[in-house]
Amino acid sequence: MTATLTRRPDAAANVAAASGRPGAGGRPGLAVGVVVLWLGVLVALPLAALTVASFGEGVGGFVRAATSPGAVAALRTTLLLSAAVAILNAVVGTVIAWVLARDEFPGKRIVDALIDLPFALPTIVTSIVLLSLYGPSSPIGVRLNATPLGVAVALAFVTLPFVVRSVQPVLAELDREAEEAAASLGASNLVTFKTVIWPAIRPAVLGGAALAFARSVGEFGSVALIGGNLPGRTQVASQYIAQRIEIGDPAGAAAVSVTLLAIAALVLVAIRYVTRDRRVSTVASPDRSDSDALTGSRVRLADVNGVSPSAPGLKSGSRDSGGVG
Repeated sequence: MTATLTRRPDAAANVAAASGRPGAGGRPGLAVGVVVLWLGVLVALPLAALTVASFGEGVGGFVRAATSPGAVAALRTTLLLSAAVAILNAVVGTVIAWVLARDEFPGKRIVDALIDLPFALPTIVTSIVLLSLYGPSSPIGVRLNATPLGVAVALAFVTLPFVVRSVQPVLAELDREAEEAAASLGASNLVTFKTVIWPAIRPAVLGGAALAFARSVGEFGSVALIGGNLPGRTQVASQYIAQRIEIGDPAGAAAVSVTLLAIAALVLVAIRYVTRDRRVSTVASPDRSDSDALTGSRVRLADVNGVSPSAPGLKSGSRDSGGVG
């Protein structure tokens, strides 16, 4: 009987290898190798080739191309508009996600489906639509073509889904017991949002805003017509890069591309670090006792109600009226 219940190491290793999981020796499986190969072919190699091309005229040529007046103006326009759109989407996208996750109204499914329209619509079609609506022959009398505001509208349209789709599932799965407890303690809606809801959705909001920013800095098609490509005013970095290629300066185009890529990557890494640090700080330690966890929840609710965490009723294991049972 003992022999039949003993686990065979070789059989376990074979199962792990077949499933693509690390075996007994901790070696990566076949699935990890496929992922690394695929990302290397699609991402790493093109980026490496772009970086090499950007230094085709040496370090001095790279610096001159990236710091030329036209490149600086295009980068400044791109970064300022992208940052403004990311902040706007962080606010508006959170509101839209809240309505879709918490409210019921006629046509909700249609509105929910329209959020994903910018993902399916070709970006050049977006520019044509916006030009038809806000161009010289605007049917509503609003002309935004060849203006920074027109570029911002185009960027806001194509990046709208990022924050909404990041925050909506978090709000849908958020436990409402803490909100109800805060309300029962007399907290206002604003205080409840700041102390209960915002800490839970903050990583999703920041992550969605970072994705919106990264998409904006590389956008081309949606601003091609509505922006007008005016140097120093509405010309974004992607249009400047295309212009350098057309005039026979691929090294200059690559230099600006690498600069833009580095800025977007730094923003994404910074946001990822901030959100990861927040998640780690809010997760209880594995060896944390139940009484400590209960004390922590009492402290959170006490903060909502304006009660000092050091009050006697908030001691671990306390059952008097000062605690939250």
